[in-house]
Amino acid sequence: MANTAPPTANHERVLIVDFGSQVTQLIGRRLREMGVYCEIHPFNKADGAFIADYGPKAIILSGGPSSVYWDNAPMADTAVYEAGMPVLGICYGQQVMMHQLGGTVEGGTSREFGRAFIEPVVQDDPFLSGLFANGDKEQVWMSHGDHVSNMAPGFGVIAKSPGAPMAVIADPERRFYATQFHPDVHH
Repeated sequence: MANTAPPTANHERVLIVDFGSQVTQLIGRRLREMGVYCEIHPFNKADGAFIADYGPKAIILSGGPSSVYWDNAPMADTAVYEAGMPVLGICYGQQVMMHQLGGTVEGGTSREFGRAFIEPVVQDDPFLSGLFANGDKEQVWMSHGDHVSNMAPGFGVIAKSPGAPMAVIADPERRFYATQFHPDVHH
């Protein structure tokens, strides 16, 4: 069983910012299965003071049922992007990241639900290490209606799917990464 004991002052930990995804708990479970201590906290509690006090080594932005263009749509605190640590956005987390950092998100034109296949745009990218070992496509699980149509400055496409041409994107300089699919969900 993975170590799930509370971290000591020297223990590395990951903060999962929850935007209400039905599978957010799976993100935590997958990390714990790899021996990574993590905690899930709601987006409206993960502000700069909380992040500084918690001291994560990385932050994950979960998926969620909202659209970034809805009134009162949940957003990440700007401290997430200013903390100087790796940030991974998953599904809605990717859309929030793009929306807040200067990209464009569009709704309803390329929905994907269930099994999909991504293919690399950049070969041998370290972020995708371990994927595409058996060919040029990797099966993933998608659940989105909105999609990124224009990336924020500094980002590049690493992998695409038929319904999400920006299925995996990265800004390696700032250590920001995002997937439109759910890496936490296995078929």
